[in-house]
Amino acid sequence: MTHYISSESVSEGHPDKIADQISDGVLDACLRTDPAARVAVETALKSNLVLVAGELTTTARVDVGQIVADTLARIEYSPEAFNDSFACAPGNLQILQALVQQSPDIAQGVDGESFDEQGAGDQGMMYGFACDETPELMPTPIAIAHRLTKATSEARRNAVVAGLRPDSKAMVSVEYVAGRPTAISTVVISVQHDPDIDVDPDLRQALLDKAVMPSLPEDLRDPDVTFLLNPTGKFVLGGPYADAGLTGRKIIVDTYGGVGRHGGGAFSGKDPSKVDRSAAYAMRWVAKHIVAAGAATKCEVQVSYAIGVARPVSLMIDTFGTERVDRKLISEVVDDIFDLRPAAIVRDLDLRRPIYYKTASYGHFGRQDPDFTWEQTPHAAEMATSLGL
Repeated sequence: MTHYISSESVSEGHPDKIADQISDGVLDACLRTDPAARVAVETALKSNLVLVAGELTTTARVDVGQIVADTLARIEYSPEAFNDSFACAPGNLQILQALVQQSPDIAQGVDGESFDEQGAGDQGMMYGFACDETPELMPTPIAIAHRLTKATSEARRNAVVAGLRPDSKAMVSVEYVAGRPTAISTVVISVQHDPDIDVDPDLRQALLDKAVMPSLPEDLRDPDVTFLLNPTGKFVLGGPYADAGLTGRKIIVDTYGGVGRHGGGAFSGKDPSKVDRSAAYAMRWVAKHIVAAGAATKCEVQVSYAIGVARPVSLMIDTFGTERVDRKLISEVVDDIFDLRPAAIVRDLDLRRPIYYKTASYGHFGRQDPDFTWEQTPHAAEMATSLGL
């Protein structure tokens, strides 16, 4: 049976991702001096207006305006480069703040000295996913989509392709036969550019040669692949000038590209006491261990919590018929190895560190970075032994 799966990625210059980076920039600023900080920050952007709102309970001194300016400068949105076409640039910003302390009603369920006293910061369900389609154990479409947006960003930063601006998107459609990826059928890329750039053929050909083709796995290159590069033609106005940005609006880009389910909770701007973030990382950790141990070739894990309660309400492991051992045994071994109480997750993944800004673009999963502890599989050999593999 043949079917197709599509996934998209967006660059760090996309307005929603700018918002995510600002929110995680505030979180990192708190954690640098106050690892116990409680942070839940949302950011909205439009033109030259930036609104940062939420809850902060911290001893850290945080300069939100400087974080906004530094974020835009790091992405290379500058008034010099964009003149009046980009109103949301350093030196031309209106920054509004609506930050208060965390509700004591929430804090009483999260605070506590023992791991059983430190409950979840909210109710909800979180998912993790892993499969053996790629070396990073991620679904093929989202893995390639992230490669493409990173490649266009690097082409801009390194001036490999002339005249590019920070906002870009990519989407990849992959053909599957009998459940395995066999070919890339369509690649869609839209990249913001300077007004004097000729899109056809100059920009399109440069993108194809310098960014797109080097990002595509050779074994999946279909000779009949369809390339749609800047399909509308002109893409000069971008970022928050052309489209409002909002924290948490790219949760599928952040996770598995629509392969596997999502509990609905965003990650950026939330400290690890919020299980929306920490438990989603833990579920990826568990699912990746199951695949890395050879127990299955595809795995999805769901956990659910009640606010103020430490131990999960439920845990579900689905291996989609790809398991090599009994699923009940897999669940028992997972229960033996992994402590899924929120405080234990924070401890085991060492999450109270200022590592979150770099998670806010190009996905939270499948990244080869030592700070992404949820991508490491130190218990894979132990799991394999316990499962008799």
